[in-house]
Amino acid sequence: LEKLVMDSSLYEQVHPKYRLWCTSYPSKKFPVSILQNSVKMTNEAPKGMKLNMIRAYQSDPLNNTNFLDDAFEGDTARVWTRGVFSLVFFHAVVQERCKFGPLGWNIAYEFNESDLKISLMQLNQFLHQYSYIPFEGHIYLTGECNYGGRVTDDKDRRLLMALLDRIYNE
Repeated sequence: LEKLVMDSSLYEQVHPKYRLWCTSYPSKKFPVSILQNSVKMTNEAPKGMKLNMIRAYQSDPLNNTNFLDDAFEGDTARVWTRGVFSLVFFHAVVQERCKFGPLGWNIAYEFNESDLKISLMQLNQFLHQYSYIPFEGHIYLTGECNYGGRVTDDKDRRLLMALLDRIYNE
């Protein structure tokens, strides 16, 4: 790869809109010449509850105004906005606990945006079908399937469910 980057004769053969994306962990073996000729980007996890929640609201599907401002009215709209906030808050708590290593969770888990996304989409679907949230069913799906699907330690699973019960309620 380093030889390809340094060989200027190849630049004439490459399409002008061609872009090569490389991802890497920090490494002393990574060629310096590639770094010097590259645009570098980092994507770090947000630090703190506030930034975690802001990132969640700026990610899919919440950044889609049609999804966030769904056609709910009256009490259903209030349940929707409270449910969204509760799930985003829960997601931020779960993410923040990961930063404390074995004090946060007994085993390191990689909860991500897809866990939140599927939980939000299920909430939306429940409200369209029932006009209320069947909390027991949604808590089970969110805690045991969406987030809990990657939790292998029994104590961590109990903690996850306790956090969800405490944060996400009627």
